[in-house]
Amino acid sequence: MADLTRLPGPIFDLWDWQFQGSCRSTGAEQFYHPEGERGSARRNRDLAAKAVCHTCPVIVACREHALRTRETFGVWGGLTEDERAAYHADLAASQAS
Repeated sequence: MADLTRLPGPIFDLWDWQFQGSCRSTGAEQFYHPEGERGSARRNRDLAAKAVCHTCPVIVACREHALRTRETFGVWGGLTEDERAAYHADLAASQAS
């Protein structure tokens, strides 16, 4: 079961930005890879998702949310799951120094 304690509570003001996201007019499949997707298919899907993100008025709020909550799946705020994992690894390494 997912650990929901890492997510902010159900306060409308904290989630209001999601109603303004450009991704609301596209399918979720563009932002989340299907089981077993690899290579160029995954890169192309990620690039298409990032293109939507880069036109989005709430990209910063989305990215901050994904980093703060350690969102583990999908493209959020123009970052893939691997890019967010690398961000957290770099942050942990710099804090350990």
